[in-house]
Amino acid sequence: MSARTVSVATAEAMEALGARIGAQLRAGDLVVLRGELGAGKTTLTRGIGGGMGVRGPVTSPTFVLARNHPPVTGLVPLVHVDAYRLADARELDDLDLDFAGAATVVEWGDGLLDGVAESWLHISIDRPHGAVAEESSLDADTPRALTIRGFGPAWSAERITAILEAAP
Repeated sequence: MSARTVSVATAEAMEALGARIGAQLRAGDLVVLRGELGAGKTTLTRGIGGGMGVRGPVTSPTFVLARNHPPVTGLVPLVHVDAYRLADARELDDLDLDFAGAATVVEWGDGLLDGVAESWLHISIDRPHGAVAEESSLDADTPRALTIRGFGPAWSAERITAILEAAP
């Protein structure tokens, strides 16, 4: 497992980071996002979709659980899942998602994806807390700290570094 922590200052920077990630995703890649409500998971995913060249707009799939975004200029579709309301891995399996044929981003996916893929990218998004930060903690332009960890052979330290150092 390799890990990197980066600071993202604005929603625009979050989307730009997502675009760099999206430009590198291939069919079968799995990205798991963790973070509180308002942390920036959907903003990051919007950028991923943009970097992949998928049909949009990429919005939160909270009420539909999953959205499929076919490629327009890219080659790989994006499946965007919000697993917040799912109780367990069986409910995720019931969605009958094509993990092998698409790049899949799962918000709130911790503990629900065992056995789905041998490799995945886990991104934890943390926003500031405390008396000073509370008033602005839901502000899109409050800096976030992202911890990016690669699990399995597809997500080496070199691949994560290449994404983070890619030109925006």
